[in-house]
Amino acid sequence: MELIYSLETIGEIATRFWKLNEGVRVFAFHGEMGAGKTTLIHALCEAKGVKDVIGSPTFAIINEYGFKEGTGEAGKVFHIDLYRLQDEEEAIRAGVEDCLYSDHISLVEWPERAPGIFPDNTAHIYINVINSTTRRLRIDRN
Repeated sequence: MELIYSLETIGEIATRFWKLNEGVRVFAFHGEMGAGKTTLIHALCEAKGVKDVIGSPTFAIINEYGFKEGTGEAGKVFHIDLYRLQDEEEAIRAGVEDCLYSDHISLVEWPERAPGIFPDNTAHIYINVINSTTRRLRIDRN
């Protein structure tokens, strides 16, 4: 599935994204530097109802945000950035695998740094730059 969006439409795309991916818990975001992975993840967190300050986890590796599920239960989103990691072993030591195999949502930037640690049901999200204001989002679920 492909979606085209800009900053003006990113909020509606984020809402649509969650409807299209109900039940999926792990998302691997692929795209070149500056493609807008963090910006899209920020919009996805807002669409989920995250009230925490949403920031880039480049230096922390993992940011954890809370939100309320539709049932009123508390949910968690792990925003993970693997850019600074060298390999799977380093990701495991940082606690990434614990997040990926939890019952919570994991949104992972730079998954190619540790491809072997992702569960089989991971949705791979590819973001391509169309122009300075427009992006193409492709969702691949194996």
